[in-house]
Amino acid sequence: MENADVGQGAESRVLAAMSHPLRRRLLDVLEAEGPATVSVLAERTGQAVANVSHHLRVLGAAGLIEAAPDLARTSRERWWRLVPRRVRWSRRDDAGDPAARVVADAATALNLERQIGVVRAWYAAGDDAHAAWGKGPFSTDRWLRLTPEELAELEQELQELLARWENRKIPEDGRRREPVLFFAYGIPAQP
Repeated sequence: MENADVGQGAESRVLAAMSHPLRRRLLDVLEAEGPATVSVLAERTGQAVANVSHHLRVLGAAGLIEAAPDLARTSRERWWRLVPRRVRWSRRDDAGDPAARVVADAATALNLERQIGVVRAWYAAGDDAHAAWGKGPFSTDRWLRLTPEELAELEQELQELLARWENRKIPEDGRRREPVLFFAYGIPAQP
């Protein structure tokens, strides 16, 4: 997927659409598992079909997903897929617009809660799940001494590395590959 910075003005509707736990989960399912029908998404999220349909319309209106009629096998079947782009935002994008700042802050808070929830779920998983992954899962943090420009350079290098892994051709070696969430924060802080 492409990177697209989101912020300021009209793009706050994208962040507003993402600032709901079910809509965020629907985006995650579509990203990790590919296009799906409303009924598959309802089953995957444990939600009613009507509720999922409503949230898909909100995501569609924000330009985050689109209908995929080419995948339908019947005229009644409705498929959805992600619109190929990455959503990135920063507080500086909304300087001078208090309403946009509230939306961006809500999206940031929800995103962080979601990421922490995924990590907590992993650590709560049983011994069998942990044994199956061996040394694969990891956690790391470092204290670095950087200028704002160096932090931006580090982010660019990480984005390029992640894009290489995300866009690589999946080997046809018969091995099962599971979705893995990777996230990292690089923020000024004091120990």
